Amino acid sequence: MVDLEPAHLERDFVGYGQTPPDPQWPGGARLAVNFVINYEEGSEPSIGEGDGFSETGLTDSPGASLPRGGRDLAAESMFEYGARVGFWRLHRLFTERKLPATVTACALALERNPEAAAAIAATDWDICCHGWRWIEHWHLTEAEERDHIARAVASITRTTGARPLGWYCRHGPSVNTRRLVVEEGGFLYDSDSYADELPYWTRVGETPHLIVPYSLTTNDSKFARNTFAIADDYFQFIRDAIDMLWREGERRPKMLSIGLHLRLIGHPARAVGLERLLDYVQGLEAVWITRRLDIARHWRAVHPYQA
Repeated sequence: MVDLEPAHLERDFVGYGQTPPDPQWPGGARLAVNFVINYEEGSEPSIGEGDGFSETGLTDSPGASLPRGGRDLAAESMFEYGARVGFWRLHRLFTERKLPATVTACALALERNPEAAAAIAATDWDICCHGWRWIEHWHLTEAEERDHIARAVASITRTTGARPLGWYCRHGPSVNTRRLVVEEGGFLYDSDSYADELPYWTRVGETPHLIVPYSLTTNDSKFARNTFAIADDYFQFIRDAIDMLWREGERRPKMLSIGLHLRLIGHPARAVGLERLLDYVQGLEAVWITRRLDIARHWRAVHPYQA
């Protein structure tokens, strides 16, 4: 006999099909746009943390040829740049425009920069928990992962004064993650999915659970993968996504997640593309620029779970 997967692990190739629900965004918006600032610097794998290697992911030096176990001081300094400089540039771009954002924050990273944590707490931005550290959760045992989730919630609550209500892993979850997130009991949603352009419900055991999908497509990670070369590449690519969804939104409104990384988009030659994008989106009518938490709360109120 074949063991059946839990419902939340079953694959769904149909989704909403040709008739997605009308999200009824506030103000009759055609499109909900959520800017996601990933704060990871200081929580990545490193020799100093006992991981046995230096992380180079999503940096300008992803192809370093140091032997395994060698300390990559260049990559370490690129992560430091994100927290020391990149964060403050993005903080300025958003706060000057009075724009909301979501910070997907690794708890240990915020602990290591109390000034940044305080600056986030002073805004109206929301925090989506990005784990205790910026690591791949599928390498953790179930007990380790449960501990990481608990430590992350406690840490972010201490450093910012409020517990996180959303969850998102590095890249993707383990087969246990969603169940452990629901077991923790305090999360309104998770974003460990790239499967849709609207939130959707699943069940974890007997518990309804909301998914607010994320995107690796409209994401500045393409700078690290040499897809984007200059700021105009970034601006035009994301603008095209916005324009199509805005046109479609006359009949079928959707949401768009725009992912940002301090050590990538935080550099001036790239940040100017983000600057143009923020001004462009602000100039559009019928666009709801909002926090991830607000999307989740709206969906729960307007489209509650139905068996």
